[in-house]
Parts: sequence; structure tokens; C-alpha cells
Amino acid sequence: MSIVDNIDKSRLPRHVAIIMDGNGRWAKQRNLDRSQGHIEGVNTVRKVTEIASEIGIGFLTLYTFSTENWNRPKEEVDALMNLIVVAIERETPDLIKNNVRLTMIGDTGRMPQFARERLARCISDTSHCTGLTLCLALSYSARWEIVEACRKIAKRVCDGELTSDSIDDDVFSDSLSTHGIPDPDLLIRTAGDLRISNFLLWQIAYAELYFTDVFWPDFTKDDFCRAIIDYQSRERRFGKTSEQVSQ
Repeated sequence: MSIVDNIDKSRLPRHVAIIMDGNGRWAKQRNLDRSQGHIEGVNTVRKVTEIASEIGIGFLTLYTFSTENWNRPKEEVDALMNLIVVAIERETPDLIKNNVRLTMIGDTGRMPQFARERLARCISDTSHCTGLTLCLALSYSARWEIVEACRKIAKRVCDGELTSDSIDDDVFSDSLSTHGIPDPDLLIRTAGDLRISNFLLWQIAYAELYFTDVFWPDFTKDDFCRAIIDYQSRERRFGKTSEQVSQ
């Protein structure tokens, strides 16, 4: 019996977000260059995207490159940018074949022009797909996103489109880069660290958190399914009592 068969398809998280951590440590353990860990991590992205699409997840957001990652050695940053672009271009035909739509969030203005333009083509090529939405968080920071949302709202107030009294959760959410994407139900982090690392801070207010010691390059389809099954074992109360939820 496959582990997939243990998943209740009627209780799937609509949106799963993943902090893909451990590529460098995976490579170090094997006396390999860090770039080899990132290459293996790309293979894991393919596998996880496949299983998420197969079981019926609606949205999958991957923390691909943070604004803090710009502080890494230039050689590693350049290699990562090139790897991301080449990998997405290579996978685009399969994304289309599997009805997966690609999108991107983050401060992409900091990215090299070649990366922005080539990724934009991939996004355009998959825009007609209606299955899983694969969202890449590139040059992303939740604090950056929140500040940008505040600027947008402040401008709307200055322009007379909004009053300060009309600003609520919905207005703020609509000003984020994830506008149109539901908040994550499940956040997975690999490689053992127990922190959020500036990822979707507003959106994960009620997400279930799942941490695993498995390095991202070793994270399998079965590991993803185990995270889904663990999620389904939890009671999501959203501030209510267990008795209210059961009713």
C-alpha cells in the first residue's frame, strides 16, 4: 500500500509553502561543492511538484532565494541565479504537460535582467494552465513585502482612494505580492532549523508548521506525503474551542 493511499483527499491543504533548507549542508557532508547541493535540490523541486500536483494540492510556494541570500559569495549567487533559470526553462514543457501554472513573488527588480526576462517567458508559457499553481519566492523577504504593502496603502490614502478607517485585513492582504493566492495551510521546513526565516510572515498566521531534519536534496515524495498526513492529524481551531470545531 502506497503512503499516498493514506492521504484523505477530501482534507488536503489548499496551499503548502516550503522553506527548502539544507542544500549546502548536504553537499558539505559529502565533501562536494555547495553548488552540487543546489543542483540536487532542483531535482527535489521536480519530485515535490509532481507529487503535489498528483494528489491535488492547489498552490505550492517554494522559498527559492531570499533577499538575505544576496549577501552570500558572488560566485554562489551567480551560480544560483543561472541554475534557477536553466532549471525552470528545462522544466517548463513538463509543467505545461502536467497543467502546472508558474508564478513568482519577490523583489525581482534586484535580479539580473537575463533571469527576469527568461523567467517571465516561462510564466507566460504556463499562464493557461489550470492545475497546481507553483509560486517561486525569489529575492523575497516578508518584511520587504509588508513594507511595500504599507507604501501601496499609504499612496492610495494620499490619492483619496482609501481612508485610514477603511484599512482592514482584506485591504492589507490585497496589497501583498501574494494577492490572489490563499494563505498557506501548511508550512514545511527541511534540514532541522526551527525558524521561519522571514518567509510569508503575514500569510502564515494560522498555518500548521511541520519541521523535519531531512536535508532538502534528500526530501522525497514520501516525505512530502508524511507532512500532509501529519497535517491531517491536527485540529485546526482558528481561535475556537474543540467543541465549536466539532459542531
